[in-house]
Amino acid sequence: MKQIVILSGKGGTGKTTLTAAFSTLAGRVVVADCDVDAPNLHMLLHPEIMETFEFKGSKIAIIDKAKCIRCGLCREKCKFDAVTENIEIDQFSCEGCGACTIICPTSAISLSERVSGQVYISKIRFGFMVHALLNPGEANSGKLVTVVRQNAKAIAEKENITHLLIDGPPGIGCPVISSVTGSDLGLIVTEPTDSGIHDLKRALQLLEHFNIPPLVCVNMYDINRDNAEKILNFCGSKGVKVAGMIPFNPTVIEAMVKGKTILEYSPKSNVADEIRHIWKEISEMLSLKNKHVR
Repeated sequence: MKQIVILSGKGGTGKTTLTAAFSTLAGRVVVADCDVDAPNLHMLLHPEIMETFEFKGSKIAIIDKAKCIRCGLCREKCKFDAVTENIEIDQFSCEGCGACTIICPTSAISLSERVSGQVYISKIRFGFMVHALLNPGEANSGKLVTVVRQNAKAIAEKENITHLLIDGPPGIGCPVISSVTGSDLGLIVTEPTDSGIHDLKRALQLLEHFNIPPLVCVNMYDINRDNAEKILNFCGSKGVKVAGMIPFNPTVIEAMVKGKTILEYSPKSNVADEIRHIWKEISEMLSLKNKHVR
């Protein structure tokens, strides 16, 4: 089984659109949507949910009113103003830090796990999909990403599926780190803008830190050919291969509106041809890596 993570240093570069397109080329596949804060891969792959699990990634303070003497120490010391005047816990403000449990003179306060999100295991027309949704305002999205990946890997091993596609969240933070660790290859999707170039460099540094072989894809390269050339030159200077240059095409938007991947909606378009080329580059790099391992 090979784990391929698709990244972008910023949102809106086309990462999810590419992941969905790759799922049509990989044969039988497991797809993991690791953008748990704002997932949208389901809009193109239309998963049929088979199982749902609760994710408990944070804690909340609970006051035992039988033990509470209403001294107010918890309210006084809480840095998040999560204790009300009536000495009750505001569930939206409590961060579960546990300070109140330490200072309470009667041990009336304890921490309890709370549901922070949902994890879904689904069928898609190309195989399986594992996805999740973090509740609004919840933290620990990195933990939830880890749960998504663990479930996806387990399904791939059980079903003897050789490709696991990981749609990573944007940026380089904790959930992205949870998405990339242990992957066999990282494809960074960028765009020919100043912010796109800046975030491409950060994403490459992240993959280098975890010793994950990188490939780069420049999406909508023809909206700014000068910046696209800068990306090519930068990648060349770093010895990073640019797997493809995808042109701008309104057909991609039409496909998304129809809820289809571009390869299904317009298989003969120039975008579809370039995506097939990128997938070929990914497959060749994975084959080369296998030879080196042997």
